[in-house]
Amino acid sequence: MIETSFTEEDEKTEPTLRPQTLQSYIGQQKIKDNLAVYIQAAKERKEPLDHALFYGPPGLGKTTLAGIIANEMGVHMKVTSGPAIEKPGELAAILNNLQEGDVLFIDEIHRLPRTVEEVLYPAMEDFEIDIIIGKNGESTRSVRLDLPRFTLIAATTRTGLLSAPLRDRFGLIEHLEFYTVDELKTIIRNSAKILNVKIDDAGAEEMARRSRGTPRLANRMLKRVRDFAQIKFGGEITREAAEYALDLMKVDRDGLDQLDRNLLLTLINNFSGGPAGLDTLAAALGEDAGTIEDVCEPYLLQNGYINRTPRGRVASEKAYLHFGLDFETDSDYN
Repeated sequence: MIETSFTEEDEKTEPTLRPQTLQSYIGQQKIKDNLAVYIQAAKERKEPLDHALFYGPPGLGKTTLAGIIANEMGVHMKVTSGPAIEKPGELAAILNNLQEGDVLFIDEIHRLPRTVEEVLYPAMEDFEIDIIIGKNGESTRSVRLDLPRFTLIAATTRTGLLSAPLRDRFGLIEHLEFYTVDELKTIIRNSAKILNVKIDDAGAEEMARRSRGTPRLANRMLKRVRDFAQIKFGGEITREAAEYALDLMKVDRDGLDQLDRNLLLTLINNFSGGPAGLDTLAAALGEDAGTIEDVCEPYLLQNGYINRTPRGRVASEKAYLHFGLDFETDSDYN
């Protein structure tokens, strides 16, 4: 039902690995249970599902859930993203081409320009939009167009950047959590079956432990470990094969990659453990501040490697122990 394409990498691999139904979707059990009720109720009333906002770190399945909702509702889904819509007219054209009951999925909705965002307000509430006809002058006039009843599903990693008027127009707001090792093991074994890859329980567990609670990373690791298993380990992913491949990929036993370790070591060595501001850290690492905040920090915070304070980021005792360093408590920072 999805009338769009994903990235080039996704087109080649992700459609075969993305679950298509709530029953086949692993993890996020509370959200799944709620959605099952909302979808059944909407179908019985013969109404579109209410607008939904999914937020949380990248790679946890927000896009996949949107596709599942469209499939479960038996409607089409069109996909776009906040940065891709630069002018109000572009969004108006997308909305005007929707059919009754369609799902419109907007990824990174926090990056919508404010002028574009304002077009969504009447569209979401009243299924109407105002468009301006004519150029500057006496012939310019505003025309209101009726839209088919649709469902807007939005995803964001930065819910704090959403304006209150936009956030309040979503009837369903759900936060996606990091996955457990057992959930990731199930996802990896299911994906291995789809990819026709031999894998034992120990190999799946090793990858699950290093996947930092994120299915997207788990599937990415599976594809790369598969290559090493094929060439060096007789085609089966065992714990030995997984350890060998992931060590070469510089993903350690706690799931920290090179950027994570660089961030922690910079905080420890350059700033005496902190506090250090986000922009200061980003400049020291030569990385974009948004990458650090959206990609690195959620996992490091969740697992206690860093703490946020009013004065900046602080490395925790766990960060020091990870590198075998002595932790000295400083009353100013801890």
